[in-house]
Amino acid sequence: MRILRNLRVVLLGLACTTALLAQVDAREIMRHAVAAGASNWRIARNYAFLQRVDLRRLDAQGRVRVSEVRTYEVTLPEGTPYRQLVLRDDRPLLASEEKRERERLAKSIAERRQETAAERAKRLSAYDSRDWQREPWQELLDAFEFRLVGQERLEGHDVFIVEAMPRQEYQPRSPTARLFRSLKGRFWVGQRDYQLARVEAEVIDTISVGVFLVRVAKGSRATLELACVGDRVWLPDRLQVFASARLGLFTALRIEQSVHYSRYAEVAADARTIQPAEGPDTLNATLNRSPKAVSP
Repeated sequence: MRILRNLRVVLLGLACTTALLAQVDAREIMRHAVAAGASNWRIARNYAFLQRVDLRRLDAQGRVRVSEVRTYEVTLPEGTPYRQLVLRDDRPLLASEEKRERERLAKSIAERRQETAAERAKRLSAYDSRDWQREPWQELLDAFEFRLVGQERLEGHDVFIVEAMPRQEYQPRSPTARLFRSLKGRFWVGQRDYQLARVEAEVIDTISVGVFLVRVAKGSRATLELACVGDRVWLPDRLQVFASARLGLFTALRIEQSVHYSRYAEVAADARTIQPAEGPDTLNATLNRSPKAVSP
């Protein structure tokens, strides 16, 4: 009898959950998420950060053939990002390489400062709009069919879980959105603010780039986790990629990549004109000067 009572409780709970989910429109959730993402970007674009990239190349048996870890400092000299290598395999760079990286940064800053007003406006506008990223995001609602598959609590936040399957009849308007027809996805969307907390994507049909140049295999997948920074903006925390691809007609490639983002620091508009720093402590000196330096 106890088993039957427990079973009834479980079934009742499932029925209530199903009824609740039925009242929530998945497309409406994603519509709010797209709008929230646009607002979030206007704040997120003002942050500098550390980016640690752990890349592994595997053989056909899944054994690691090549492994490398690179850490980059991403800053905003003259208002747009610059990515500078600061560590290799979690160790300081050789003196010669460090010098070369400082020289590259100095050259980039000098070139930006020599721009005409029109050239500067064009560069800043391109970063603000990020068409390669935002245009596909705006097409998301038309490119996929959405289904609410659950709710849960993720890292202290109540979220909806929305599944996305491509609409094969959709005609993409931007080059990047053409990939949507070969992807399925799952989104973890905040119930309070509709910000994305997690995104999963999987290749369900081979993606070809160019004529026999690159073919990304079915089953390749990626997961992006985001974190709320300073209670005001959602920023990437970790990206995991597992991919199989073929380069040209013969070269097969299998990779695992983990990207970790940390040491976020908001950069005020009037602080984006900087001089290239000197010495191995460039990163810490730059970020520690900001009282808003935080980690997700």
